[in-house]
Amino acid sequence: MIRIFKTTGGKVHQVHQSDEHTRPEKNSWIALTDPTISELEQIADLHDIDIDDLKSALDEEERSRLVVEENYTMIVLDIPVTEIRNEKEYFYTIPFAIFKTEDAVITVCLEDTSILTVFMDGRVRDFDTDKPVRFIFQMLYRNATMYLQYLRIIDKKSDEVEKKLHISQKNQELIDMLELEKSLVYITTSLRGNELVLERLMRNQSLPKNEEEEELLEDVIIENKQAIEMAKIYSDILSGTMDAYASVISNNLNIVMKFLSVITIVLTIPTIVTSAFGMNFAVIPLAHHPYGFWIIVVISLVLALVAGLLIGKYQKLN
Repeated sequence: MIRIFKTTGGKVHQVHQSDEHTRPEKNSWIALTDPTISELEQIADLHDIDIDDLKSALDEEERSRLVVEENYTMIVLDIPVTEIRNEKEYFYTIPFAIFKTEDAVITVCLEDTSILTVFMDGRVRDFDTDKPVRFIFQMLYRNATMYLQYLRIIDKKSDEVEKKLHISQKNQELIDMLELEKSLVYITTSLRGNELVLERLMRNQSLPKNEEEEELLEDVIIENKQAIEMAKIYSDILSGTMDAYASVISNNLNIVMKFLSVITIVLTIPTIVTSAFGMNFAVIPLAHHPYGFWIIVVISLVLALVAGLLIGKYQKLN
């Protein structure tokens, strides 16, 4: 899908073109969301962009990078998104490409994320397509703040799962913790890749920056670094929590096995005693005694009780 936007008088509006082969008005924003091959070819021909570069944002495995060509500058970053699977929210990242040409800013993404919709709805202060470099940095800033927002959500979800684990240590809660830990790994990896691109963008002169725009890019880098630190802290906490609960589960299992071992030992003694008196020999002690059965039962119970007391005393000493 291709949508074209332009700001006029401080307000953003969508531009509808009757002829798809005509260049949009200068300093327009062309937003491509999950575009088809024909749409990519159309934009590539109109703005003299390598179609392989346009396709790169549609590859979920594409890495973050900055490419400077003669006719355009391409910025590829990872952006955070969510997905609902089995009525649960999962976090991951997808590539997001920004192209700065002589007369337009072009964005390519697989999904219509909130990073873009806030600009389309005119909810970003000082958004102006006639200032393309600042617009690009505003998108980068929005992306960095989205990472921080998602990290806070992940932290809250981990707290909720931890509370459930205090009540009942089920496999589902542990699986949820593992999914959150995987999400943090994806986010941390993406943030580190974005950091390299942002630092290179600061040094690169392919996008001429004034003082205000340089400060905005510095803010983006700071927000990105903060997101990296938060992701690392949350990942360490989650990993430590997982290890702690794994130790608790292992300790509980040891306690259960110890209890079952004690029960087995105690019940073995009556089995041995009754087996001895149940052998088929001519002369067995108490075989003809009127209370022989009950005497043997009492002897078995006493021996089992003594064994249980000895085992309990040994466990207290150790």
